[in-house]
Amino acid sequence: MPEKEIFTVGVNRRLILKAGAYGACIFCLAPVTGCAFFQESNQETPADPKFDPASVSTKKGLIKSELSPWFSSLDDKAVRCELCPKSCVLPVGERGHCRVRENREGEGYTLVYGNPALVQEDPVERKPFFHVLPGSRALSISTAGCNLACKFCEVWDMALVSPEEVHAYDMPPEKVIALALEGNVPSISYAFGEPVVFYEYMCAIAEKAREAGLLNLMHTAGYINPEPLLALAEKLDAVNFDLKGFNAEFYREYVGGELETALENLKSFRDSGVHIEITSIVIPTVNDDMKIIGEMCRWIAEELGPEVPLHFARFYPLYRLSNLPRTPVSTLEKAREIALEAGLKYVYLAKVTGHAAENTFCPNCAEKVVGRVGFVIEELNLENGSCNFCGSDLPGLWA
Repeated sequence: MPEKEIFTVGVNRRLILKAGAYGACIFCLAPVTGCAFFQESNQETPADPKFDPASVSTKKGLIKSELSPWFSSLDDKAVRCELCPKSCVLPVGERGHCRVRENREGEGYTLVYGNPALVQEDPVERKPFFHVLPGSRALSISTAGCNLACKFCEVWDMALVSPEEVHAYDMPPEKVIALALEGNVPSISYAFGEPVVFYEYMCAIAEKAREAGLLNLMHTAGYINPEPLLALAEKLDAVNFDLKGFNAEFYREYVGGELETALENLKSFRDSGVHIEITSIVIPTVNDDMKIIGEMCRWIAEELGPEVPLHFARFYPLYRLSNLPRTPVSTLEKAREIALEAGLKYVYLAKVTGHAAENTFCPNCAEKVVGRVGFVIEELNLENGSCNFCGSDLPGLWA
């Protein structure tokens, strides 16, 4: 197994990573080195005189814009963005809440089409998807911008900034597909930032990915209007939905959105037939009330079904909540216990490497069917989604 190499590129804060089986990237571009997807690494950063920063084709600032169909015209050349529930009304020259959608002389444009700030190959378990092609790797794509404003954002330095503030690749959809095929990965993942804000770019990639026989995976907070959601769902194979809590006041204050919208969109994704997994971060003193977590778990079981995998994610001090402690493992274990009591069959703990709750157990015979340590698959006892011990079928995309 080759060792992971990490290259740090000068004061412009670009990163290129080259990874082996335990690594993360073939190409990765981040606005600062403190992004969450680097923080888990214990690797030191060696100097490599052979690495030539000039060989990396990136640019800081706007690279390309694209006319978007998800705007409606108003008086005085103003436009309304119809993509998400924020429904931003933009006079000429103004941008929406997401920072990446703009009114140019009465027409709405996306500023991040073909301009990903992150292009990264990594384990599908990192999304996290635990019921999608275990042990495989996905090519992840993300751009600057987000239509929410989470105070605990893990990638705030990419998501909560404008496209002018990050380095980005000039990478049209065709190049993304070519890179995925060259890397022999079976899926493309729209993740790390918020894919809703690069909707047009994502849809264009997804259409070409499906033609090439690749799966389309999305990790999202799901803050999107019904019409674009349904159009997108037709192109997706799996969604990991960030359900950030189960309290309306918490959603408004700490997320910048409405809980009810998130819940309705979760049901819409379920009804569309895509495979769904849910991630819910547990933040000490903020959304760790076990009574409310119990209400959330019962809602999932009743409205979405008991077979929907749920990942409880550990909080680490970040962004505007850096004063809070990381989530105690005991708190996550209690949340998992409540979820299982609510009838959920697949409940995981995320960011607690080596915990037994990283594994997948057959709900029929209780045998371990997928053994995990972090993002590494150590044991696989499934055949086309069926338990090798009792023959029961497990939900997911297994082949």
